[in-house]
Amino acid sequence: MSQRIVVAMLLAVLVSGCQKKAEGQTVAVVNDDEITSSELNAELTGQNESASGTTQQARTQALDRLIDRRLLVQQAKADGLDKSPEFLNKQRRATEDLLINMFVSRKVNTSQVPSPSEISRYEASRPEIFTNRETWTLNQIVFPIPKDKALAQKVSDAQSLDQIAQILTAAGVQFTRGTRKVDTAVFPHAIYTQIAALKPGEPFIAPGPGKAVASVIAGREPNPLTPEQARQVALNAMKRDQITNFVQDRVKSLKATAKIQYQSGFGPPKK
Repeated sequence: MSQRIVVAMLLAVLVSGCQKKAEGQTVAVVNDDEITSSELNAELTGQNESASGTTQQARTQALDRLIDRRLLVQQAKADGLDKSPEFLNKQRRATEDLLINMFVSRKVNTSQVPSPSEISRYEASRPEIFTNRETWTLNQIVFPIPKDKALAQKVSDAQSLDQIAQILTAAGVQFTRGTRKVDTAVFPHAIYTQIAALKPGEPFIAPGPGKAVASVIAGREPNPLTPEQARQVALNAMKRDQITNFVQDRVKSLKATAKIQYQSGFGPPKK
């Protein structure tokens, strides 16, 4: 057999080997880009579609979505977007988030159910969510955060919403009044404790981006949970706390041994 024939046969084998086919674990090929059965199953799971029952219709629709996405991705790559700094930064952030979530899920055992006594203690430590859960009606004043420190202090020292209104009016600061309802369960425990300790009619102020909201509790309505609801809320909250505490402790220990260099002006403030 001549060398020319051998080379031709080798090229034919290589070319045929590069042509991907929709067979086996490959359910479709889009411009030589494979879509596997595991990707299809993940798409079905993500869309809460069963792989049984109306299987053919569900699979067809899910596969069609995958093909549409793959075509758009291929076009985006053809436009060079996968090489852009914006994409690379977002890709790195997404990869980091995925790795962190996998790391935490493997290190933290959230499948172990706390004992009834542990759940009871947790519920007792969060009255704003459980035993004393209420819906508050708040009378509010929204105003720009004063740049004048003296004026800001006067507002902070005010003992009623009307006093705040008078102080702002005298200073020529425009404000708006309003009313809203809020579930006490949304408050962080430390904040709830401070607000609950206020005298009737005494305002509390929450600063925001450029504006602040002064509020007074004008009404309280009980908003209790059933025992089963309370147990589920407690379990979810305890799992979140477990994860938060693990992450904080691990980051603290890792920082203590890490070598971190800062460019001038970017480091943390000196103690």
